Amino acid sequence: MKFQSLIVSALAAVAVAAPYPAANEAIDAEALPAIMARQSATSDELKNGACKDVTFIFARGSTESGNMGSIVGPQVCTALKTLLGSAKVACQGVGSPYDATLADNFLPKNTSPTAIGAANTLFNLAHTKCPNTKVVAGGYSQGTAVIDNSIQALSAAVVAQIKGVVLFGFTRNLQDRGQIPGYPTSQTKVICAVGDLVCDGTLIITAAHLTYGINASSAAAFLASKV
Repeated sequence: MKFQSLIVSALAAVAVAAPYPAANEAIDAEALPAIMARQSATSDELKNGACKDVTFIFARGSTESGNMGSIVGPQVCTALKTLLGSAKVACQGVGSPYDATLADNFLPKNTSPTAIGAANTLFNLAHTKCPNTKVVAGGYSQGTAVIDNSIQALSAAVVAQIKGVVLFGFTRNLQDRGQIPGYPTSQTKVICAVGDLVCDGTLIITAAHLTYGINASSAAAFLASKV
């Protein structure tokens, strides 16, 4: 069963269960026929576009494709643009060399130094390329560890530009006590679904871990309130 759970964990970040098992029920190989992949998304509007009033930097979960993933990243981007205006928001996913591999979850920081560095590069790019943009950020699953650790590694000037952060299925929720160390809790929204065991310090993927798309609008509203 543990082996099966690891296999499905590798797939879980790019799929939704339909119908879902109970929220606290671990998905195993027998549930695979009910899993359907969502469309992935890539957005490079910071790297390739003009500076906007707001820049949203997002790190996807393990095994998700694109650089925004599919579970919740693109939905938050869309919701932010609806709230603030498409012309005012640039969305940027954390891509290569962050490969969102499953094994990196087991490293001491729940992600790799390479992944953290990829996010650092984007936060620093926003600071140098678009010094007047207000940065907001988010992460899902392993992506929460990427954003968490990245913000801790940034200079004070770059962190000051980051106005709000949303973390879905926070893999370091237990270790970091529901916050990003050194970053204001008033600017942080941790969203943990009932039954998501990842938020309890495990790497057990349940159906609840796949439901964060329903929280995209409230997360976007939080970020919009900070800019």
